[in-house]
Amino acid sequence: MYKGALVWSSWDDFTLQMNVNVLTVNVLRFDINGFITGFGNLDWSTTHEAASRTSPVVSALVEGGATCIGKTIVDEMAYSISGENKHYGTPTNPAAPAQIPGGSSSGAAVAVAANLVDFSLGVDTDGGVRVPAGYCGVIGFRPSHGAVSHMGIIPVSSSLDNVGWFARDPSILRRVGHVLLQVPFSVQRHPRTIIIADDYFQLPKISVDRIAQMVIKSTEKLFGRQVLKHENLGDYFDVKVPSLKAFHSKISNGEVKVTSMKLLANAMQLLKRHEFKHNHEEWISSRKPTINSVIAEQLHEWPKTVDEDIDNCHTIRNELRAALNALLKDGGILVIPTIADPLPKLGRKEILSEDYLSRAFSLLSLASMSGCCQVTVPLGFHDKYPISVSLVARHGGDRFLLDTVQTMYTSLQEQVDIISKSKLSANTVSLETSAEVAKEKGNQAFKDKQYQKAISFYTEAIKLSGNNATYYSNRAAAYLELGSFLQAEADCTKAINLDKKAMSPPELFLLLSSPSCASSASRLPVRGSGWVLHSQSGMLLF
Repeated sequence: MYKGALVWSSWDDFTLQMNVNVLTVNVLRFDINGFITGFGNLDWSTTHEAASRTSPVVSALVEGGATCIGKTIVDEMAYSISGENKHYGTPTNPAAPAQIPGGSSSGAAVAVAANLVDFSLGVDTDGGVRVPAGYCGVIGFRPSHGAVSHMGIIPVSSSLDNVGWFARDPSILRRVGHVLLQVPFSVQRHPRTIIIADDYFQLPKISVDRIAQMVIKSTEKLFGRQVLKHENLGDYFDVKVPSLKAFHSKISNGEVKVTSMKLLANAMQLLKRHEFKHNHEEWISSRKPTINSVIAEQLHEWPKTVDEDIDNCHTIRNELRAALNALLKDGGILVIPTIADPLPKLGRKEILSEDYLSRAFSLLSLASMSGCCQVTVPLGFHDKYPISVSLVARHGGDRFLLDTVQTMYTSLQEQVDIISKSKLSANTVSLETSAEVAKEKGNQAFKDKQYQKAISFYTEAIKLSGNNATYYSNRAAAYLELGSFLQAEADCTKAINLDKKAMSPPELFLLLSSPSCASSASRLPVRGSGWVLHSQSGMLLF
C-alpha cells in the first residue's frame, strides 16, 4: 500500500461509478460531511470541526455515480510543490520511488499512478496538480479558473486556487470533465493551430527537444504540418502585458533585466503569499502550530504588500488572459514543458532553492496567472524518470482541450514507443531531435519571410545532423529568396547527393528557377506528401 493513498487523514480520495465503469477520484482540501477537512498538518486537524456539508464538486461526482473511498496526503498546508509531508509521511512515487512525488496534491497523483483509483481530484494553486502529474507519469488537468466551484475547499490563494483532476486514461479525464464542467458531450473539435513556445522550451535544465519533437510528429500525423507554429512568448508578453514593466520597476527599480516568464512567476508568488497570509496568518499566530520551518521562515520574511502591489498583480492577470485568448482564439493549443528540472530525490533541499523554484514557477505561472486551462500529458521516461508535456488552451476552452487530449494521446504514446524502441543511441536521438526542432523553427521563420533567420536555423540543423537532405533543400529555398544563387545551388547539389538513392518511385522533381540552378539543370527529388510550395521561390518546404 502506498502511504496515504487511501487514508482518511488530510485530503480526500474517492471512487466513482459513471456509466457502469468504476472510477476513483482524490479530492484535495474538499469538505466531506461529518469529517474534518485536513490541510496536511496535525495541528490543523485538532483545531477544526468536522465539515457540516460536502463540497459541491464531490457531490456532483457522487450524484453522477461516484463512490467516495477515502482521503489522501498533501503537502503541509498545500504550500509546496514537493509532495513531502513530515506529519503523515510522503506518498511513494510509483514511477520513481526514490524521488519526490510532487505536490501539493501528492497523494492524489500517487493513487492514480499506483492504479489504486481511476481518477482523483486535487487543487492546483501554482502547480498542485500539474507538477505531481508530471512527476508520477499521469495526466493532470487544471481547468479554466472559475470553471469549477471552489466552495467547500480550504483556500490557499483564492485568485489562483483551481480544482483539478488526475487520470491515466484520457477518456476518463474527459468524462470527469464533462461532469464537473457541466458541458454536454458533442462532436470533438480539432486544433486549427498548435503553437510551440520556443523560449519556454529553452528554460528547463532537462532535455526537452525530444518532447517538442514528439508533439510535432504527432501533430503532423493527425492534423498536418500547416497547423504548426512557433512563438517567442516573452516577446509577445512584452507588448501585450504592459503591466509587467510596472511590476518590474516596482520590485527592482528596473535595474536588472528580468524575463517576462520570471516576472509572471514573481507576480504569482507575491499574490499567493499575500492571500495565504490573509487566509491563515491569524490561525498560525494564535495556535502556534508545529509547522514546516520553510513556511514559518517565509511568513516572517515576506515583505509587506500594499493594495497597489496586489492591484497590479490582478491587472497582470487580466492582461495575460486577454493576450493568451487573442493568441489562441477558439482553436489554438499552446505547447510548453511541464517540468523544468530533473526529479529531486526525497529529502533533498534543491527543490527549495531559489533557482529551482524560479524555473518551475516560470513555467507554472502561465496558467495560474492567466486562468487558462492546462493539461499535463505523460510522455514515457527519459533517464529512468517520467517526462511530460503541457498543452494550454484559452480561458473557457476546457472542452476543446479535453477533446484535443483525447485525440492526440494515442498518437503521442506511439511517438514515445518509436523513440524508446529506437536502436540509435540516446545521444544520437537527442541530436536528431534537436535538428528537427531547429528545422521547424527555420520553417516558421521562412513563412514569416525572415529568410536570414531561417538560414541560421537550417544551418543549426545541418550542424546537428548533416546527412539530412531536407535541411539543405530548405536552406536553399531561403538562399533563393535572398538572391544568393551560388549558395542555393551548392545546397541543392548536396541535397540531391544525399537523397537520390533513397528515393522510391514515383519520384517528384522540382526544377529550381534560379539562374545558377537552372543552368546546371539541378533538380531536387521530393517524396511523399506534406511538402509546402512557397509561392515566391517555388521551393518545397518539408
